Amino acid sequence: QVQLVESGGGLVQAGGSLRLSCAASGRTFSSYAMGWFRQAPGKEREFVATISWNSATTRISDSVKGRFTISRDNAKNTVYLQMNSLKPEDTAVYYCAARRSGLAYLGREYDYWGQGTQVTVSS
Repeated sequence: QVQLVESGGGLVQAGGSLRLSCAASGRTFSSYAMGWFRQAPGKEREFVATISWNSATTRISDSVKGRFTISRDNAKNTVYLQMNSLKPEDTAVYYCAARRSGLAYLGREYDYWGQGTQVTVSS
């Protein structure tokens, strides 16, 4: 039905930058909020950022605030996570998620999930 595909992950040195992309297909997502979550080995899934589909509202977790930025491109049905000043503790699998209606911070509130993309930050 709805497919979300993340890309842009990889290996980067501490202090470097990466831009993750999440492309949506199968639906218009005209009123869907989008979110980014991450999960490191042995840790719980963690909220990273969310954005309303009309870009009116964004929320960033305290752990990445000032370093990460979430944005979207309506024409491409794509949401981005720009990650700057990366730290080793940012190492995780990053997941894109979509939710009908408004913003949310909990994973269980999202309706669709991508497969994840690995981000590894070396020290």
